[in-house]
Amino acid sequence: MRLDHVLKVRKIRVLVVSIFLSLLVGGCATVGKDFSEDRVSQIEIGKTSQQEVKNIFGSPWRVGSESGQTTWTYGLYEYSVFSATQTKDIVIRFNKDGSVASYTFNTTQHKE
Repeated sequence: MRLDHVLKVRKIRVLVVSIFLSLLVGGCATVGKDFSEDRVSQIEIGKTSQQEVKNIFGSPWRVGSESGQTTWTYGLYEYSVFSATQTKDIVIRFNKDGSVASYTFNTTQHKE
């Protein structure tokens, strides 16, 4: 067998193994920042302030605006090729005075 043929075969094997390992390692991804869902019940609409929310959950993962209201999002999104996707997030909307106007909590880790 010629040396150049042997080298080609080795390169192909290395490439195949590299692709397999990339798929294996890259088969999962985590996005966001974890938060304690047990503390969601501490939020009181019209009473809890932005600072109190920050004290409870820390700095928000995302900040935005919805219909003129400031929104803070805390969320953890775990995606995997090998198991079920697991997500949880809370979106908190604030009044102009900085108090909580409303919030939405969602999770895939529930019991029906």
